[in-house]
Amino acid sequence: MSEQNQLRDVFDAIADPTRRRLIQLLSEADELPLHELTPHFEMGRTAVSKHLTILKESGLVLDRKVGRETRFRLNAFPLREVQDWVTFYSRFWRTNMFRLEQLIEEEEK
Repeated sequence: MSEQNQLRDVFDAIADPTRRRLIQLLSEADELPLHELTPHFEMGRTAVSKHLTILKESGLVLDRKVGRETRFRLNAFPLREVQDWVTFYSRFWRTNMFRLEQLIEEEEK
């Protein structure tokens, strides 16, 4: 995993569309409490809370108590692992497509 000693793999955490939507919502705000996140989904607070727990376990979400309320915020740093993986394969495909173009051009001569 990463330096943050994550409990859950970041790829597992972002595999679910609900969690990706939570990440998007949190990226658009400094912090949001559960009661402001829940209306964006067709599920109850408990289900949204479980998704937030998975994101917290991966290090993607941080929380803090403000009185009786828990506020959540995005920690995008673990997404670097995803970006690095995608970048590697982008280069891989770009290189292979370039080779394919060269091969086609040579055969057309």
